[in-house]
Amino acid sequence: MRHTALYQPLAALFISLPLLVAAPACHAQANPDASALYQALGNQAGIGLIVDDLIVLVLADARIKDSFKETNIKRLSQLLKEQFCVLSGGPCKYTGDDMKLVHDKLGITASQFNALAEDLQTAMDKHQIPTSTQNKLIAKLAPMKRDIVTPKM
Repeated sequence: MRHTALYQPLAALFISLPLLVAAPACHAQANPDASALYQALGNQAGIGLIVDDLIVLVLADARIKDSFKETNIKRLSQLLKEQFCVLSGGPCKYTGDDMKLVHDKLGITASQFNALAEDLQTAMDKHQIPTSTQNKLIAKLAPMKRDIVTPKM
């Protein structure tokens, strides 16, 4: 089992999966260093497989599945694929909305966020993505935590 501290930043991003529709639109930069992560994830096909498995895991995860009851799963899947592609340096465009705006009133907790991150890790493990590559993707996703998790009052 992996250390959860390593994956907490990613978890913070993923508890809001149904809300990833809110990430800022951006284009990937075409440079070899940026695209190395994209290639390590298996390009669009590999990212697609990871996200498909992630969605299955999230919808079966008793800790967070209820958070996705009202979510358009097909759209969520597409947005996650776009987002992972862009963040990993792939030739994609993210078409979702602003993360903070979408997640603002959802009350997403750090525990929920962490559960989703664990599910992502499991999906990447299934596809034999090396830990170093997983950590690179997590590092790209981590800054979104502040826009997804609702601070305790």
